[in-house]
Amino acid sequence: MSDIQIHIGEILARNARMYPDDIALVERIAATKTRIEITWKDFDERANKFSNILMEKGIKKGDKVAHWMQNSIDWLIAYFGIVRTGAWVVPLNFRFIAEEMKYCVDVAEPSVFVFDEEFTDRIGAVKEQLATVRSYICVGKNIPAFAESFHALMEKADVTPLNTPLTFTDPCGLYFTSGTTGQPKPILLTHNNMANACIVENVHHRQTKEDVFILIPPLYHTGAKMHWFGHFIVGSKAVILRGFSPEWVFEAISEEGGTVLWCLVPWVQDILIKLDKGEMKLSDYKIDQWRLLHMGAQPIPPALVKHWRKYFPTMQYDTSFGLSESTGPGCVDLRIGNEHKIGAIGLPGFNWEYKVVDDDGSIVPRGTPGELCVRGNGVMREYYKNPEATAKALKDGWLFTGDMVRVDEDGFIWIVDRKKDVIISGGENIFPAEVEDFLHTHPAVKDVAAIGMPDERLGEIVAVVVDIIPGKTLTEEEILKHCEGLMKYKRPRKIFFGEIPRNPTGKIEKVKLRKKYTGRGEAFKL
Repeated sequence: MSDIQIHIGEILARNARMYPDDIALVERIAATKTRIEITWKDFDERANKFSNILMEKGIKKGDKVAHWMQNSIDWLIAYFGIVRTGAWVVPLNFRFIAEEMKYCVDVAEPSVFVFDEEFTDRIGAVKEQLATVRSYICVGKNIPAFAESFHALMEKADVTPLNTPLTFTDPCGLYFTSGTTGQPKPILLTHNNMANACIVENVHHRQTKEDVFILIPPLYHTGAKMHWFGHFIVGSKAVILRGFSPEWVFEAISEEGGTVLWCLVPWVQDILIKLDKGEMKLSDYKIDQWRLLHMGAQPIPPALVKHWRKYFPTMQYDTSFGLSESTGPGCVDLRIGNEHKIGAIGLPGFNWEYKVVDDDGSIVPRGTPGELCVRGNGVMREYYKNPEATAKALKDGWLFTGDMVRVDEDGFIWIVDRKKDVIISGGENIFPAEVEDFLHTHPAVKDVAAIGMPDERLGEIVAVVVDIIPGKTLTEEEILKHCEGLMKYKRPRKIFFGEIPRNPTGKIEKVKLRKKYTGRGEAFKL
C-alpha cells in the first residue's frame, strides 16, 4: 500500500466507502441539551466541501490555515478539509487570549483563519496586526463584517474530492505546546506521525467497529484527537461532549452505548465524589457495555484508580503517556491487563523504543532516575522556526522528553517528574510527583501540587497547595501528620489551601503556582 492510500484524509474516504450510512460523529451540547449526528458519508462530503472552499481562496499544498474552534463536528470537518488540501492545519487553544493567539499566528503565518463566533472579539482586537491572513471564515450565526460564514460557504461548495498528492514525509499540522512553562513551542507533525498515531492507539486499546468513544478533552491538543484516531481507523462512532458534569458523561455513555472513555484526573475525581455522596447511582444508567477507562496527560495517583475499582471492579483500565512532540499519547503505555503496575506509565508503546539517560546523555542503570528519551514514527519533525530548541530535543532520532523517570525490575517505566520541576533541597533531588502521589492517598484530598520554595539555608523547600474534597475538612496539622510516611527531607515545609490550576489537557500550571506562592515563575535553582 502506498503512502497516498493511507494518510488520514484517505482513511476518512475509506470509512465513507465502507460504512456510508453508519453514524460517524455525534455532538451532544450540555447547555441546550441538543444532539447532532452525521454519517461517514456526510463527514467525508463536508470535508471535501471545505477543502474546495479553501482551494478557491488560493490555499495550496504547504500553506497554513489557522483553526480556532471549540470541540464540535464542524471542528473535525474543518480539520480534515484543511488536511486534504495539503496545507498545514494550525489548531489553537480555545483559552488563548488575543495576544497569545497573535503570537501563534505570527509564527505560523497562515493565509486563512477559520474560527468560532465566540472568538470574534479576540480576533478583532489584533486583526490589523495579523499581516499574513487574507481570509476569515466564521462558524456560527453572528458573522463579523471582516469574515464570511462557514455554513453559507458550505451550502454552495463543490463536493468533488481534491485528491491532492500527499506522502508520509509531508507536513500535516503545526501544533503549539500547552505553554505551562513559558511561551508555546510550535511542533511540526507529518502525515507519517498521524498515521502512526492511528495504528498505535488501536493496538493499545483494541478498538473495533462496535466500540463507541466518548470524547471530552479539547481536540486542538494531540491527546484527545489521537485517542479518537484509534476508533477512526476502524470506523467506529465517536460522541463529542460539549460541557462536562459527571451526570452528563454517564447520560452519554448510557444513551449512546459508550464503551470507551478517556478522562483527566479531575474529571474522575468529580465522578467519584458524586458516587461517594450518593448523588449519582450507577443503577440509573445503562453502563454494562462500558469496557475501558483510560487516563493520561498527568501522573495518575494510584489511590484514585483503586478508588475507581471499588465501583467498577471488572472494567478494563489503561494509562497512556505521551507529549505533543511524540504526536500525543502512546510512546509509553501501561497496557490493558497490567493493573498490578498501576502508578507506572507503562512499557514502550507499539513500535516505540526508549532509553533513560543522565545529563551527559549516558544510559543510567535500571532503577536510577534519568531523562526519558523515545524513538519511533511519532516523533515530530522539528520545533518550527526554532533550530536551537530542535537540536536540544532531537538527537540521532531520539526525542529527549524532559520527563524524569525510573525503570523497575520488570521493565515498567515510572514517571518521576518534569526535569525542570525537580526540587533541590539541601543537595537532595525531590520529585514533586512523588509528594503529590503520596498526598493523594489522603481521603480528604481532591487535588494537590508540590512546588519548590526558595530557602536561604537549603536552597529550596517543598511547598504544597492542597484542594480539599467539598464537604470534608483538612488541617495543616493533619497534612503534616499524614506526611510522616514520607522521608523527612521530602516532607512539605509550607502548606497552602486552594484550587490547583490546570490547563485544558490536565497538566498542573506550575508557573502560575510558583508566581502566586513564591513570586517566581520559573523553578528556583542555585
